[in-house]
Amino acid sequence: MALPIASALRSAGKYALRNPSTLFSIAKHAVSLRIAIPIDTVRWFIDSQAPGKNRPTDVTVIATPPGITVGASLDLMGTPVRSAATAYVDELLMSENQLEVTIRLANVSVDLLKEVNTPVAGLLKSGALDLSKPGNLANFIPKKPPVLVHAKDDKVTLDLLQEKKIANNPKVQRVLSTVAPVVTVKSVHTEGDLIVLNLKAKPSGLRKAFNAARQLPA
Repeated sequence: MALPIASALRSAGKYALRNPSTLFSIAKHAVSLRIAIPIDTVRWFIDSQAPGKNRPTDVTVIATPPGITVGASLDLMGTPVRSAATAYVDELLMSENQLEVTIRLANVSVDLLKEVNTPVAGLLKSGALDLSKPGNLANFIPKKPPVLVHAKDDKVTLDLLQEKKIANNPKVQRVLSTVAPVVTVKSVHTEGDLIVLNLKAKPSGLRKAFNAARQLPA
């Protein structure tokens, strides 16, 4: 689905008017080879998605430095719940053929939204689910998404290129082919209402990035 660019620009303009100091913070980070992304951008992206039968609703995204707390209402195997967790990015690996992120989850909560007679509801009521190790629980998902490549204890690893819509997107291919050879992501954290990517330059990859930019379609 194509993103509504006009809506994105309007949202960005309104955000800049409401938060003029954020622009200075973004510029300051850029000088130090850091990319700062307003979390409001993530909120806008979520809100811009078309509603669907299985999509989470009432999604909240709040900075809890150095992590980010996400909450949502969803249907969990026939059980309406409200779930929330604080995520910390432990590692982000980016190359021409890889876009893998390892996330550590904490403060996980899953609350019933209404009384139902389902196995999941029974487990939640009994307290049998160990929410301190959400990675282990993820291994029991009947239809695990292809991007979920590893889950254990409080960590999950996602390989975004396992999702064909992402891997086959020409714009994603262009970014990975031209950016990955020249920079690597050292760390990701939140600061205020910003997601900050701390980058490290790889000057030796400039020629490779330049060649990739010429060969890929626009």
